Amino acid sequence: MERAVASTRASAVAAAHESLKHVRTWDLGRISVGAAVVVIGVFSGLRILAIDPWSLPAFDSYSYWTTRAGLDYASAVQGQTGAYLYSPAFAQLIGPLTALPWPVFAGVWTVVIAAPLLWLAGRLALPIALLPPVAMSIGLGQLDLAFAMVAVVGLRWPAVWALPILTKLTPGIGLIWFLVRGEWRSLGLALGATAIVASVSFALDPAAWLGWIALLARLDFPVLGGGLVLVPVDLWLRLLLAALLIVWGARTDRHWTIPVAMCLALPTIFLNSPTILLALLPLLAAGKHSPASRWLAAHR
Repeated sequence: MERAVASTRASAVAAAHESLKHVRTWDLGRISVGAAVVVIGVFSGLRILAIDPWSLPAFDSYSYWTTRAGLDYASAVQGQTGAYLYSPAFAQLIGPLTALPWPVFAGVWTVVIAAPLLWLAGRLALPIALLPPVAMSIGLGQLDLAFAMVAVVGLRWPAVWALPILTKLTPGIGLIWFLVRGEWRSLGLALGATAIVASVSFALDPAAWLGWIALLARLDFPVLGGGLVLVPVDLWLRLLLAALLIVWGARTDRHWTIPVAMCLALPTIFLNSPTILLALLPLLAAGKHSPASRWLAAHR
C-alpha cells in the first residue's frame, strides 16, 4: 500500500514538474515574441514621428518611396542611395503606400518587412532581430526577410516566387528545385504568376519596363570597393554554384539548399544578405519553435 502511495506521489510530482516546465517554456516564448513586437513597434514609431536619425531620407526604403514621383532608370546609379533598381511591377505594387508622407511610409514599411521575422523565428525573434545582418536588413528596409519567407511558403504556394524574380531577379534561381524534381505544376504556377504580373505591369507602363531592362544590361555585379560587400565574386560563378547546390538539394530532398542558393545568387551579397538564411530555422526543424515550422510540418 505504501509503495502504491509513493508511486502515485512520484507520478504526480513528475507530472507537475513537466507541466511547470511546459508553462515556463511557453511563457518565455510568449514574452520573447512580445518583446520583439515592442522593439519593432518602437522602431517604427520613431520613424513615424520623424525622430532622427531613424527617419533620415536614405537607404533602400527611401528609394522605394521615391517611386511615387515616377521611375527614372536612365539616371539610376548602382550603389547610390535612393536609386531604385527593381522592376516597375514592385513599384506599382507598393504604390498606395508611397502616397504616404515619408516618415509614415518609413514606419509602416518597417512593420511590413519585419513581420516575417515573427513568423519565421517565433520565440527566437528578439535575439535574432538583434543580429547585425537582420537589424541592418530591417533598418535599410531590404526584402531579405520576405525572400526568406518565399523560400518556405514557395514550396506550397509557388506563385510567391514572383516577388524575388520581379525585384532582384537572380534569387528566382530557386525555381530549379521544381524543375529538377519534375514538379511541373508548381513550376508552371511560379512562372505563370510572374508572367501575369509582369504583363499587367508592362501594359500599365511599357516605357518603364524598357528602362528597367536597359538598366539591367548596364549593371555590373558585384560592386567592388564597398566595405559592406561580403563576397566579391563574379555573379556568373555564384549563379553556377547556386544552381548546382539546388540540383543536389532537389535530388536528395534537402529543402535547406533553397535559401542558401538564393543568398548565394543575389546580385551583390551585402552584410544584410545572410538574413535570407533565417528560412533555415523552419526548413531544418519542421514542427518546432515557430509558426513557420508548424505551418511547414502541416503542409508537407
